[in-house]
Amino acid sequence: MFSPAASLPGFDSPIELLLACHDKVRRFAGLCHRLEQHAVLHGADEEARAAAASVLRYFQLAAPLHHADEEEDLFPALRELGDASLTASIDELDAEHEYLGELWCCVQPWLEAMSLGTRHPAPPELKAFSTLYPEHALREEREVYPAAVRLPHDRLAGIGQRMAQRRGAR
Repeated sequence: MFSPAASLPGFDSPIELLLACHDKVRRFAGLCHRLEQHAVLHGADEEARAAAASVLRYFQLAAPLHHADEEEDLFPALRELGDASLTASIDELDAEHEYLGELWCCVQPWLEAMSLGTRHPAPPELKAFSTLYPEHALREEREVYPAAVRLPHDRLAGIGQRMAQRRGAR
């Protein structure tokens, strides 16, 4: 029987796994935007509650792990390459992580209320959150991730092992 998880990259391919996470970032950020539109028309109905719960699950559990993968492992390894332009991009992306975290703190209570069936107006930060998160992921993919091919195989393997440990795997 086909299992969707079987087609996902494993920890032995850490960059591909991070890219797969970016696909989820885009999916759940887009869901935030659609949820806002849905709530205006239908309130906090069952569909809205389920959508809010899934966005919460992703951004409370997976997104912090993804940021840790980058901030604690990938970015330091890439900084060691000594490429000034790459390091500048990484520094900017690190700062964006902090800003995205601030936006999340504004959006999270709205999603929690929606997941419980309480409709409130969406916070003004929702638009920035649902727009900037995918843009941030795309910027990482264009400016930073390609440099990972310059990392030694054992360094990439170590990054994958730490990603697995962070998630309680292996």
